[in-house]
Amino acid sequence: MTALHATESSTPYLSLHARMAQLTVGDVDRALYDHRSIVRTMAMRRTLWIVTRDLLPAVSGSAGRRVADAQRRLLAKEATELAAEDGTDWIETASQRVVDRLTGEELSAKQLRAALPGLGGTFTAAPGTKWSAELPTMTRLLTLLTASGDVVRGHNDGVWRTSRPLWTSMTSWLGEELTPTSPEAGYEAIVRRLLWTFGPVTEDDLVWWLGSTKGAVRSALAAVDALAVELDDGGRGWVLPDDTADLDAPPAAAPWVALLPTLDPTTMGWRGRAFYLDPAHTPYLYDRAGNGGTTVWVDGRIVGCWVQGEGERVEPILMEEISTDARRLLDVEVARLDEFLRGEHITNIFASPQMKHQRLS
Repeated sequence: MTALHATESSTPYLSLHARMAQLTVGDVDRALYDHRSIVRTMAMRRTLWIVTRDLLPAVSGSAGRRVADAQRRLLAKEATELAAEDGTDWIETASQRVVDRLTGEELSAKQLRAALPGLGGTFTAAPGTKWSAELPTMTRLLTLLTASGDVVRGHNDGVWRTSRPLWTSMTSWLGEELTPTSPEAGYEAIVRRLLWTFGPVTEDDLVWWLGSTKGAVRSALAAVDALAVELDDGGRGWVLPDDTADLDAPPAAAPWVALLPTLDPTTMGWRGRAFYLDPAHTPYLYDRAGNGGTTVWVDGRIVGCWVQGEGERVEPILMEEISTDARRLLDVEVARLDEFLRGEHITNIFASPQMKHQRLS
């Protein structure tokens, strides 16, 4: 799936469960914390993701670098009182202190602030405006350092469906130094995987997904020898050269259903969603920022959402009619998800309007 959204702690677990017949919470934990074959990082659109270890240098060198640079400029602009007190290079000095303190150790944000009291305060962001607010300096620094690949969320000091990260240096976590790629090489590697996962995609899809520029996307498309294809709506999409054979005669797909979590990579895979979602349903299943809630999929289309009802049992909320056969498949998938959840409640930060409505009704 190229990458898994991880802003909500439960999403990677549920996204993987939806795609794998046999999967336990322990399986994901072992990949994250024991083998460390998948790693949490801050990257595209200043969002938290889980990526495979082999893709991490590309992500950190391109989208991650872009986020880190933006956060560094913003912090330098807003925390002027800190610059006046500690010098113009205070961000670099503070960043090194954080990395040094986290090398060989895992600490919560609270413990880190106590260990580095000079960095545990706040600064006034957007002073003199209606958006003015006191923000923790350490939170901004951790965001910057996570995006740059210097710091990483290590073990979770809580259950799998909550986020209580312990922080450590990336070198300590990986057991070796992370060497980010150049931005060009990084975007090329990510775009190649995105085309393999989601192609055909439009240029706008890629710009939005990456949180990047048209120039970077066009360079990456040229580097992977992407081919332009005409979409059903008359627009232009892009695919990898090896994928063109399936466009003329796509393989027949057996009927299928899926229950996907909030911010699932497929739900969030394209900016243009009309080919798999009735536009009239968009305001109910996505928030105003374009974040998707839970979704029910039938044969490649979103037909509703799901919530947890009495006894934390999964309840599909359908917004379209589905066939009797699809209903049978959906019942099986509901039972499978109930078995995985075992009555545990999933708290969603990005609950869609439809999810909120069902919880209130």
